Amino acid sequence: MITGRTCSDNEQWDELVCNLNGHPLQMWGWGELKSAHNWSAHHIVFDDESGQPVGGAQVLVRQLPFPFRQLAYVPRGPVARQGSEGDILTALAAYVREHHPGVVLTIEPDSELMPDAQGWIETPNTILIPRTLILDLNKSLDDLMAAMTKKTRQYIRKSGKEDVVIRKVRTADELQKCLDIYHQTAERAGFALHGDQYYHDVAQKLGDSSVVFAAFKGDMPIAFLWLAISSHTAFELYGGMNDEGQQLRVNYALKWHAITKCREWGIERYDMNGLLNDGVSTFKQGFADHESMLAGTFDYPLSPLYTAWTKGLPLAKTVVRKAKSLLK
Repeated sequence: MITGRTCSDNEQWDELVCNLNGHPLQMWGWGELKSAHNWSAHHIVFDDESGQPVGGAQVLVRQLPFPFRQLAYVPRGPVARQGSEGDILTALAAYVREHHPGVVLTIEPDSELMPDAQGWIETPNTILIPRTLILDLNKSLDDLMAAMTKKTRQYIRKSGKEDVVIRKVRTADELQKCLDIYHQTAERAGFALHGDQYYHDVAQKLGDSSVVFAAFKGDMPIAFLWLAISSHTAFELYGGMNDEGQQLRVNYALKWHAITKCREWGIERYDMNGLLNDGVSTFKQGFADHESMLAGTFDYPLSPLYTAWTKGLPLAKTVVRKAKSLLK
């Protein structure tokens, strides 16, 4: 019998997530970020019959228009002791139904397979892309390099010799300069951004779990790569480069620097956060000889209105789109 209880201690929570090899989007700081931007974060610890914690879920809850009430979402979770995954999902569904009733509980596990549990429905309404590329950082640097395309290896070596310095971003001013690059990148590629304050909040709320690497020419960054990290997994959040960074192809040396640093820190997995059929994905694919496919997105209906929410009501679809954009 597994029971759920709330956790209000950030250090205890992060310790649990790290002990269970959890994803950085399950770290306390990510919930703090979302709580500052129209969500509320709830931290649920699951104990076995002996009172020992065997899992946990950071549940993000967003209020919805009547009659849907609210939705609950667990990004790249829950976390669970090996062998307890299915029981944790059953306990999670029961806890959310009782304490956060709404229209649906959505999870996106950080695993290739969905644990065996009743009542869950696979849905195409994904928030985080399941098709991705995850590097095993337990491999040697030579093995990681050998899995790359020849062109990627060449560009890493060439761009690493340019007159640039790659290091962590240290100040709010340097971060803002990276965000200026991000605006240029978004305009060039045609995607939308949050306001700059959101990204400053990412850095502040995640704390040590937020790492931004940048390639500097003089005191100006020309490319950046932003990661969220836990003790087990590094997860790419954002990145971009200006025209000079593109010309020098510093994104190759920058990504390799991030990979090697994470490996040096003892992190075991490096997740490039989604593959689409675009140029960015082609760039990512040059760093490995494989792809990774995570389980996907699964819903646990909490209301008879679930069908209307997913298929029938235009308002529901509009809210879904807005909710998905706010999760990025």
